[in-house]
Amino acid sequence: MTSHLDRLNPAQRQAVETLDGPLLVLAGAGTGKTRVLTTRFAHILLTGRAYPSQVLAVTFTNKAAREMRERVAAILGRPAEGLWLGTFHALCARMLRRHADLVGLTSGFTILDGDDQQRLLKQVMEADRIDTKRWAPPAMMAVIQRWKDRGLTPARVTPAEDTDFANGRARAIYTAYQDRLRALNAADFGDLMLHMTEILRGHPDVLAQYHRMFRYILVDEYQDTNLVQYLWLRLLAQGHRNICCVGDDDQSIYSWRGAEVENILRFEKDFEGAHIVRLEANYRSTAPILAAASALIAHNEGRLGKTLHPGRADAQQGEKVQVIGVWDSDEEARMVGDRIEALRRDGNALAEMAVLVRAGFQTRAFEERLITLGIPYRVVGGLRFYERAEIRDAIAYMRATVQPADDLAFERIVNVPRRGIGEVALRAMHDTARTDQIPLSLAAAKLVQTGGVKGKVKESLGTLLQGFLRWREMLERDGHVVTVATLLDESGYTEMWKQDKSPEAPGRLENLKELVRALADFETLGGFLDHVSLVMENEENAEGDRVSLMTLHGAKGLEFDTVFLPGWEEGLFPSQRTMDESGAKGLEEERRLAYVGLTRARRRAIVSHAANRRIYANWQSSIPSRFLEELPEEQVELAGSAALARDARVAALPSFGGQFPLVARRTRTVEAWEQPARPARSDAIPVGARVFHQKFGYGTVTAAEDEKLDISFDKAGAKRVLDRFVERA
Repeated sequence: MTSHLDRLNPAQRQAVETLDGPLLVLAGAGTGKTRVLTTRFAHILLTGRAYPSQVLAVTFTNKAAREMRERVAAILGRPAEGLWLGTFHALCARMLRRHADLVGLTSGFTILDGDDQQRLLKQVMEADRIDTKRWAPPAMMAVIQRWKDRGLTPARVTPAEDTDFANGRARAIYTAYQDRLRALNAADFGDLMLHMTEILRGHPDVLAQYHRMFRYILVDEYQDTNLVQYLWLRLLAQGHRNICCVGDDDQSIYSWRGAEVENILRFEKDFEGAHIVRLEANYRSTAPILAAASALIAHNEGRLGKTLHPGRADAQQGEKVQVIGVWDSDEEARMVGDRIEALRRDGNALAEMAVLVRAGFQTRAFEERLITLGIPYRVVGGLRFYERAEIRDAIAYMRATVQPADDLAFERIVNVPRRGIGEVALRAMHDTARTDQIPLSLAAAKLVQTGGVKGKVKESLGTLLQGFLRWREMLERDGHVVTVATLLDESGYTEMWKQDKSPEAPGRLENLKELVRALADFETLGGFLDHVSLVMENEENAEGDRVSLMTLHGAKGLEFDTVFLPGWEEGLFPSQRTMDESGAKGLEEERRLAYVGLTRARRRAIVSHAANRRIYANWQSSIPSRFLEELPEEQVELAGSAALARDARVAALPSFGGQFPLVARRTRTVEAWEQPARPARSDAIPVGARVFHQKFGYGTVTAAEDEKLDISFDKAGAKRVLDRFVERA
């Protein structure tokens, strides 16, 4: 009967066997959280405390639900039938089918996807004569979903919760939108939880029914719950009070999507007499990594507190956390690439290595370096840099500027951003192009001149074509970096994403700025476009042994032998935008993000920072992240210029004591085409020498003039580059 308990440590066993009353399991990273949750589920069934249908088990992802179902079945030795196991939304959808009439729906209601929601909301706003160009439906939808995440029906939106969107008409739009959903017998994703919470609030008989039904409630990742999820759980737990929440307040990193870390912090107040079990034995990482992560997170004030320690005897020793200071972001990418190569030569699998970045735009430098070295990689949770829609759009603008005959590029962006150029106008362009055997852009120009298109279409198309003429002239006069930055602004493309209120928009803007920054590495726009083509051609199958590139947010729940954590500088990490928006609370979440990054590593964690980083097409002198100062010196090994950087960081301290201010301090900013002055090269590179270039690979010097070298590259052909950009092979 107790064989399923034999593999548990004392704290884990206590969490499984504490079956009466509310229980909070504070499960640190790598402490066996999933094992505890599934074993507790199985233990309840094996001891006869409840039937499978009397246990409500809630997860955040379908994957986690599937894994829990399989593990419980493995412990029981048979499939468990009749389980109430799934995600918050899946379980609420199941409940709502039973009680749909209580919110004005029928049991066969439709659940709308994102596109349908946007279309419906736009119809509602237009019917109310709201200018959807000024007040974008996606922005209004974000407001509505935020209200739903907080458990607010239109009637519950107070003046304090209201917004001035659409001149104070947001609440009225919300009301009309909900009425329209009911008329269509439909619910959106947010309604699933909102409707069920309202039913449980307003119908005691329904609530009593579920109290009788569910003897035990199990909740995974409780620190990621939003307010409506919290309310739903509290209502259901008022019956038997046997609620077990598993989570880690130190890994609460999703406030941007509505998660409230306060939910887990106030568990003891919400559930009087609650037991708290701390899982602190980590079975993933070595002692130095755990000590560094624990010391870092200890600087957060709003936490319940726990200290991780190795749970395995072989993890008591290990490599210290390496903190490497480099000259600039290009050198950082080279350092990471070289270390990955060295680890691979020593027999380490690429699949056990990961580069975890704070922002998506940072992946580009590492992608290009890995391509140059021929190291296979994958971008987890996102597209490769040059495959992202906004990057492909921007490159299409560049192609159409350089090559007016590029019909594919012109067609892609002729109505991006929207210029009112629909199917009819596009068909007319294609017909003219085929008849006259001319490129699509010339066909468009002809239609504008001859009156083949009229009104707003003629005006907007004419403006775009004039823009291309102007940008081509600018390309010759001002260079490709300035030209591309200008065309993205003048075309309205950058403004389109600035006006977009979706959660992805800020990241897309960052990617566009990183693209402009990348241009500075190339002498011409044509050279850059050739490079992009080669990079895209280098695409391999996603299977096999390869390095993982991802954001820190995407890495939660994963683990690797070796983790690289680049870009630990003020303003980048912690993110200045987060601190500007959320102040001290935002800083604490950034620190939790750093904690998550460190605890992904099993054997080695390599943190790096650059003295100069090219961000948004400009060079910026950077100072190391305040988080580096919070790592314990005895668990850290400094390399590169990190020791000097630490001294500089101390010198930058304000005259008063205490924490660093929430404002990142930056020094001189120079233009993208200026390279920060490096220490002078002590030896000139002679003709005939073999060299290596980050972008062009290996080559042989054929001529030298001062700092300029003519190099015949093995794959890229003849190029002229500055000697500071190459190193001897």
